[in-house]
Amino acid sequence: RKLKFKRFRALKNINLEIKKGESWALIGENGCGKSTLLKIISGIYKPTEGSVSVKGTIAPLIELGAGFDSELTARENIYLNGAVLGHSKKVMNQYFDEIVEFSELQEFLDVPIKNFSSGMVARLGFSIATAIKADIIIIDEILAVGDYAFQQKCYRRMEEMKKNGTTIIFVSHDEGQVRNMCKKAAWIAHGEIKAIGDTDRVCDLYKEYIENK
Repeated sequence: RKLKFKRFRALKNINLEIKKGESWALIGENGCGKSTLLKIISGIYKPTEGSVSVKGTIAPLIELGAGFDSELTARENIYLNGAVLGHSKKVMNQYFDEIVEFSELQEFLDVPIKNFSSGMVARLGFSIATAIKADIIIIDEILAVGDYAFQQKCYRRMEEMKKNGTTIIFVSHDEGQVRNMCKKAAWIAHGEIKAIGDTDRVCDLYKEYIENK
């Protein structure tokens, strides 16, 4: 009848500075702490030790379907998710057509998203999060469920955002995507930063580690 638990520290001694306009990748094996770090940066979790300083607005794409109500239609969820991101109905009205066009879900606007595939939910989430310019965009594996054509469309938009000064923090297990998207990377292992710096160098170190396990 007693609650028993073992304390688990997801992150330890993380020291990371990401400057405005930089594109960063967080890489590492499943369970290493990448998503926890993203949630702390986004303000979803509070750190038990240390502090996080964020300057600017954040558009987080961390969990598929987060900020959506599965019983509501795509049309209704555009406004709901916009509100979660801090945007008024007036602002969402201005960007509504652009969101629908980019997501390519015109035929499914009045369908409850509980009937959507995971790829369709990802399309909607990405389209809403990137339609209105944020200072920082955080993406955690959400693009992995999309089809190839839409993935390329998303990467083109992210490149455009980078050129316009948006800071990007990207988590992916796709080495090619990481090398193409990000100039800097941090390899996290067992909650600690194993290597940090130029993306190609960090990816090479991580790849060597995986191959020699």
